[in-house]
Amino acid sequence: MIKLLNMICKAEKLSLNINGVPMNYVRFGTGRKNLLLLPGLSVKDAADAVPMLAAMYRIFADQYTVYIFDRKSVIPESCTIRDLADDTARAIELLGISPADVFGVSQGGMIALELAAWYPDLVRKLVLGVTASRCNPVFTDVLHTWIGFAEKQRFDLFAADMIRKMYSPQTAKKYELILPLITRAAKPKDTGRFLALAKSCLTCNAFPVLKKISCPAFVIGGKLDAVVTAEASVEIAQALGCELFLYPDLGHAAYEEAPDFNQRVLQFLAD
Repeated sequence: MIKLLNMICKAEKLSLNINGVPMNYVRFGTGRKNLLLLPGLSVKDAADAVPMLAAMYRIFADQYTVYIFDRKSVIPESCTIRDLADDTARAIELLGISPADVFGVSQGGMIALELAAWYPDLVRKLVLGVTASRCNPVFTDVLHTWIGFAEKQRFDLFAADMIRKMYSPQTAKKYELILPLITRAAKPKDTGRFLALAKSCLTCNAFPVLKKISCPAFVIGGKLDAVVTAEASVEIAQALGCELFLYPDLGHAAYEEAPDFNQRVLQFLAD
């Protein structure tokens, strides 16, 4: 417990400029290797949850210096996943942390795929969690639904739908009991920025360039994924010819619900 508290206290919220626009990031850990975590689409910035993230990913802190990147503070309406990958590459170069092991979740995985395809020298190993290499009908429908709720400022409906589609039935029932609290937390500081990032997911189309990715990769997801689908994970693993693991009873939030999720990731990275 003391070690965990010390690590959390030493976790830092930092910032750098990408073409004149601030990008916040979190840094913690004491390892010699660098691990870049790219989180999924969220109404909150990673840099606003430093203690929680340091605790959630503490398993990596001994072997790695961990970096968790937010997206830039200002996101144009025309933003694409490729643009976000370019921003990430620039941040890696500015920090001088390449080649890094890259672990992307959901939208972060989409960014990681483009990063590994177009900037191979920056990525040593690649982990792709509950993500997709291109849009499919299920994913597109989910995005349009969430975008519609956000445009109408109906974050109560957004929160309820997110819980139902992301979590296992058991966990969803628990969260539904505190839905008013989650609804308040689900309202973004900047709705326009959130909408631009959500709409960027509709540009996800790394599938044609997966053949460019040559680094070792690991795909991990849930068979019950009602956001991007389990088939999206299978498709990536088959295209990359890499290891795939799917939790049989979990969905899109497997990275949060499975107690051994990060251990599986660490085992792959350590091989």
